[in-house]
Amino acid sequence: MPILSHTPPSLAEDSLGHALLTSAELIAEVVGGTTLTDALARLWDARPATPAGVRGAILDLTYGTLRDYGRQDFILGKLLQKPLPEPLQSLLRVALHRLAVRPDTAHTVVDQAVSAAATLLGGKFKGVANGVLRNALRQAGELVQGADADMVAEHRHPPWWIRRLKGQYPQKWRAILAAGNSHPPMALRVNPLRASDDEVLADFAAAGIAVKRLAPGTLRLEQPIPVSRIPGFAEGCVSVQDAGAQHAARHLDLADGQRVLDACAAPGGKSAHILETADVDLTALDADPLRVRRITDNLARLGLGADVKAADCRNLDAWWDGRPFDRILADVPCSASGVVRRNPDIKWLRRSDDIPRFAAQQAEILDALWQTLAPGGKMLYATCSVFADENGAQIAAFAARHADCRRLPIAGQLDCQYLPCADHDGFFYALLEKTA
Repeated sequence: MPILSHTPPSLAEDSLGHALLTSAELIAEVVGGTTLTDALARLWDARPATPAGVRGAILDLTYGTLRDYGRQDFILGKLLQKPLPEPLQSLLRVALHRLAVRPDTAHTVVDQAVSAAATLLGGKFKGVANGVLRNALRQAGELVQGADADMVAEHRHPPWWIRRLKGQYPQKWRAILAAGNSHPPMALRVNPLRASDDEVLADFAAAGIAVKRLAPGTLRLEQPIPVSRIPGFAEGCVSVQDAGAQHAARHLDLADGQRVLDACAAPGGKSAHILETADVDLTALDADPLRVRRITDNLARLGLGADVKAADCRNLDAWWDGRPFDRILADVPCSASGVVRRNPDIKWLRRSDDIPRFAAQQAEILDALWQTLAPGGKMLYATCSVFADENGAQIAAFAARHADCRRLPIAGQLDCQYLPCADHDGFFYALLEKTA
């Protein structure tokens, strides 16, 4: 589904109708199998002059609708005999989301959604859109009651995902799903090479920005703000990084003079944190050359240096000089099930059989990287997943394959699973030592 490269003449760029329509086109792309990241990149390339306020409105509607995705389709299933063509079906999804979060603007939402529908498919479904939305308002109580009784509509996740979490976390699965539907926190990492926590906190207080100190070097904003408004960001005093992701450098047991590998490094946040923590010789790899540029850019903003390479970490001949590493961070590709509130399209793009494919890739990475670790060295395995196949089960299988692997405790436990909550996303860490 191609995104429009211009604003339909009947819809003002700053109108709700334009935001509804553009969001619908983005969601239609996701429904068709495109990641939201790719869809947004094409949109902003096509419309580079889009004002910040308009971008914000589009993003708010798109992310909100995708977080609630599943609930809207339940309601539409009650109101339509069969789905409508895209992007009209997604326009109704977005409109229903807006009606749910802003019921006080119901008249405006319906009016603007109908105006947007008039620009699609020759306007022949304009009346249908009007009727569906008005029926949704008239039957709101009954529809909400029905949605609350439906597993997918209530929890806003695919059935296989819900079943998997139920099996793994019988006491916590509801909280994990609820966290996945929430707005993500915005956390910051203080760069101790350029500022102290106290200095940064003073700057935020002077700017009137509320912030909470979660741990040494870790702050959480009470409300997310544009990066351009963050005091000290341009100067490299702070970086945006989830509080859960900040545990990687802390669990790696770093010391000055070590030779360190960040094997799946893009966009470079964890690489930067490693270099802020200790004076080490860092190699940062990523398989995607375009993403490698982001590593370089992030390190440059912070005044940090590393040997940055574009290479698949499994292909040792392509990048490894044969010198072993003292520390390795293996932040492997995964389902990203712990960060779905930041990437809500993931819930609907992933399939159950993707998990064993990720697990197989992770095992290949671990086996390859283990060859580059020095005896006595440590490797930190990390994912942003909450699924056991990618986490505890993966590490147990690896340890069984490698007699020279010793699993080390993290914070008093063998493995460390951080579940998503108000302060951080979902992450998993396991620390492995090479004994011989």
